[in-house]
Order: sequence, then structure tokens, then C-alpha cells
Amino acid sequence: MPDFTPAKTHGTPIPAVRMAAVYKYYGEFRALTNVNMVVSPGERVVVCGPSGSGKSTLIRCINHIEKRDDGMISVNGTDLNGTRANIAKVRSLTGMVFQGFNLFPHMTILENCVLAPMSSLGLGRPEAEARAMAYLEKVRIAEQAHKYPIQLSGGQQQRVAIARSLCMEPEIMLFDEPTSALDPEMVKEVLETMETLAKDGMTMICVTHEIGFARQVADRVVFMDRGEIIEEAPPAEFFDRPQSARAKEFLAQILH
Repeated sequence: MPDFTPAKTHGTPIPAVRMAAVYKYYGEFRALTNVNMVVSPGERVVVCGPSGSGKSTLIRCINHIEKRDDGMISVNGTDLNGTRANIAKVRSLTGMVFQGFNLFPHMTILENCVLAPMSSLGLGRPEAEARAMAYLEKVRIAEQAHKYPIQLSGGQQQRVAIARSLCMEPEIMLFDEPTSALDPEMVKEVLETMETLAKDGMTMICVTHEIGFARQVADRVVFMDRGEIIEEAPPAEFFDRPQSARAKEFLAQILH
């Protein structure tokens, strides 16, 4: 299992993620406006906001799935400056879990999990399989290793997707609305898996509207609207005493 001990420079932990004055455009549309955010090693951050607020764009810019147009992003001290070497380094540090499971349907669960460690990290099959089985066990789905994705429920497939990311032993996990495509009864098992990672000290940035998860697991909630970070606070403070009018309006719509 990976060591989540923070890297340090002169005794001070290096930020896991640092974003400074980040802008992102799609044509004339400004998706991110002057985004500034620092995530500490081991911190769990939940990003929330209305549809189209820039949440997914923000998280995708962190590992260069989306290329920022201005500003600075660094991951564990590596500047995402556009060079192939630095992009590859940042992607090796970050695991990404999407709304869709993105599993290869013609491969077994085990084969899905060993592919990247073998092709990208150069692991031999025995080592890659041992690592995959350890992480499948961690997400409580090892017994499904030799089945195909179509034989699993949506919640099970998402847990496999988490295990597949963990097989690369990232230092930071990025979740882009990982439960939004699931039936309600399947959401709990995925959130429990994420809670386990949080307890292990994994640095996590999660785009989600799962309020219970945010209250229980997050160290900080970041609220976005129209491409900007409007407000950020500890969960209890944000959900019980939001400061901005936009946050109050958003919470009134999702809290019942």
C-alpha cells in the first residue's frame, strides 16, 4: 500500500494541489475565473455548486484532462507547465474517478486493474495481479475479480473503477461526481469505499452533491458558481451558516 506521508521542503509540507489565478475558456465562454485554491496533503475537499458552475472543469484541470488558459497549477510540487514530462508526472500522482465507470467491457475486472500498472509502470503480471487483488480487497469486491463488467452492478463497477485508480498508487484521488450515475441504493457502497480512503489519509478532491458524505468526511467545502469560488468553509459552517447569497440559494434547493 502507498505511503501517504506528506512530502516536505525545509520541514514544511508541500501543498498537494495549488491553483493560482486559473482561468479556462471554451471559445468566448469563461468556465473558470481567477480560481485560487490550496489543498494540503491528507486534506479531503468537497467541491459543490449548481450545474455549469465549473466544478468538473476545475478538477479536470488539475491533471491536465482540460488545459487551463492562464494561471498556475502545481501538484505535489510539480508545476503543470505543459511539458510532457511534467504532465506525465502529475498524472502519475493523481487518480481520477469519473461519473461513468469507463471499464473495458471485453476484459475481466482483474484485467482492467492490471492493464495500467503493467503498461505504464512496467510491473510484471504477478506483481500487478497481487497489487490489483489487494486493492480489490480494499474496496470489498475481490470475489468479482474474474467476472466481466456487465456482470456487476453499477455500484460494484464504480468500486472497481476506484480500485483500478488505486492500482497506480496515486498520492491524490480526484472524484468527478462518482455517484451521480448510480441508482440510489448503490450510492452508499461507493461512498463507504471513499470514506475508507479518507480514513487512510488519502488526499481527496471530490465533486459531489452528497451532503452526508461532505458532512462526515470533508475537511472543507468549496462552493462554486459561474466559474468562481464563491465560498469555502468547514462542512458544519458551510451547510449550517452559509455566508453568500448564492450559497444560501443553492443550499435551499438541495437541503430538505
